[in-house]
Amino acid sequence: MKMNKSVVLFLILALAVIPSAMAQTRADSAAVHTAVPYPTTDTPKATDRGALAAQRDVTAMSITVALPLRNLSEAENLLRSVSTPGDPQYHKFLSSGEFVARFAPTNAEMTKVIAGLAKYGLTAVRATATTLKVTGMPANMERAFGVSLHSYEVPAHGNAPAYSYHAPVSRPTIPAEISGSVSAVIGLDNRPSFRPLLMDAAGPAQAKLLTAAATGGLINPPGLLTVADFASYYDVVPLYDRGITGKGRTLGIMTLASFTPSDAFAYWAAVGLTVDPSRITIVNVDGGPGAPSDASGSRETTIDVEQSGGIAPGANVIVYQAPNTSQGFVDLFAAAVDANQADSLSVSWTSGWEWFNNLENNPVTDPISGQTVSTIQAIHESFLRAGLQGETVIASSGDGGAYEANWDLGCYGPYSPSVDYSCSRLESVGYPASDPAITAGGGTTLASIQEFCLNASCTPPLIIDIPHERVWGWDWLEPLCVAMGYPDPVSCGIFPIGSGGGVSITFDVPVYQWFLPGVLPSAPGQVWETTPYIGSLFEIGTYYALPGNFPGRNIPDVSFNADPDTGYVVYYTSSVSGFGIHKRVGGTSFVAPQLNGVSTLLGQDARGRLGLLNYQIYWLAFTGQAYGGPHPPFHAIAYGDNWFYYGRDGYAPAAGVGTMDVANFANLIAGPF
Repeated sequence: MKMNKSVVLFLILALAVIPSAMAQTRADSAAVHTAVPYPTTDTPKATDRGALAAQRDVTAMSITVALPLRNLSEAENLLRSVSTPGDPQYHKFLSSGEFVARFAPTNAEMTKVIAGLAKYGLTAVRATATTLKVTGMPANMERAFGVSLHSYEVPAHGNAPAYSYHAPVSRPTIPAEISGSVSAVIGLDNRPSFRPLLMDAAGPAQAKLLTAAATGGLINPPGLLTVADFASYYDVVPLYDRGITGKGRTLGIMTLASFTPSDAFAYWAAVGLTVDPSRITIVNVDGGPGAPSDASGSRETTIDVEQSGGIAPGANVIVYQAPNTSQGFVDLFAAAVDANQADSLSVSWTSGWEWFNNLENNPVTDPISGQTVSTIQAIHESFLRAGLQGETVIASSGDGGAYEANWDLGCYGPYSPSVDYSCSRLESVGYPASDPAITAGGGTTLASIQEFCLNASCTPPLIIDIPHERVWGWDWLEPLCVAMGYPDPVSCGIFPIGSGGGVSITFDVPVYQWFLPGVLPSAPGQVWETTPYIGSLFEIGTYYALPGNFPGRNIPDVSFNADPDTGYVVYYTSSVSGFGIHKRVGGTSFVAPQLNGVSTLLGQDARGRLGLLNYQIYWLAFTGQAYGGPHPPFHAIAYGDNWFYYGRDGYAPAAGVGTMDVANFANLIAGPF
């Protein structure tokens, strides 16, 4: 199957007949969930309705208890071996059975935890090789984990309906009977925790884009791009010419909102692709996320499916979808990795700054050891298992530039104790992209000429020339802000939007980034302070001194175009306005599924799974092959910045190693690497 390069703009923007083929679906639970909005900076403060157990409508609740892997350090070392070119274990991946026999908690350990929870009136059943589904009344949960659970109500706002959630008012404690046998307790707090990483073109509200033009490699103008443009610009077409379309492969989308499958089929048809009408399978985890809606983030899932399935048109697509909670996210990956059906998995949702995970009572104290167990550890062990099984896992790096914490809260500094809704400004990265067992996809802005209209007569227009593909940071729009009379980037609405990138303070720098020029430690002297209430995450003032010069994981790893102003069209059925073709959409939400589709093609070409891509990517950087020779697999992004980190000739925590030349990278992967 060959990508139709002759498709033109008017065909793309004309609504084709929506195919009648619908997705095959499968649900693993009879539970029905109402879609809830993802958190935004204008989410109103929740009202405490009091003790959950005292509510009239109280029913049994379910949580997830994750058990730690056996021989964790051995598993980490094995991941390094199976991922490193030249290692005797390179690409000798484990089957599901081999992983379980070697690293999963034993049946005896599972039985011990089940029996320990039963003493508190809780019923536990094994959900995956590493997790238990635990069910019981709230009062029994409180007794088991030493907490008081309260119910909270969030009022309707904008297009988002009202919703309720429950959460503990203090940090839980693991029952002594199961001390040392638990890696995470997830679900005592079930508020919406994740948000999608997509963006619409913005900037000064009065300004209007007249035209946008790019040089070479594109079929359509910037802002109106499709997967055909991606394939042409990033050199995917040679793979299609050799019959590499993803046939016989399966890619997985990890998401927290449902979607309308006919949107994807309409999109693929409009760009000239002929695909299997039964290629999509939907797997509902924990009952699924409810009906599609704008407020819940359904456009995100639509983008993920359209992009990944369009780049790999011959592949099967499994959409794993769960409720938007920390428990849903843990169960999502646990279920997908346990099934081991997808060759690659991508996620375009973030819980925000990685440190925020410490604020939602996710860490649970073990009373015997005094140590804490957390959601992050449970998810990391799922990523670790995926890599050992040869599954490639990819995440979007974020859209808050180098200031993820500020972008999450809509608070951009400086901090003043006498000023309401103020906070400090600090360099910070998002999760799960900061996990070292995942490939983080960052964003660029394509070289283009953008012409803006500043007044009713559009005379004279403002022309901004972007001569080179650059790190995506909306500071290139500052001339437009100045022309429109905005005093600073914050009031103009462009700060700190850009490619998520920086240094983790949660994860150590991984081996594959050791001694690589351009990899940096965390900035010194950073302090996180907020006034008593900021956004929907904070209800008390917070002070936290970040570790300076910490040798942490740097993100992203690799990048593609993500700027909405040089972005894409999306076919989407809105819950408010119906079907439409959305223009100038971007965000690193596009990069993760694009890498997913690319990985699917690379795997077919290499006749096997690829596992964690990072070791291969950085191996090329270390050996000088990344940018050298007549057919370099990467192009360094030496221009632009994400408001703090600058592009350079080599690795930088702004665009990673740069953008991938897919065909050239494929030739190296398929050869004697």
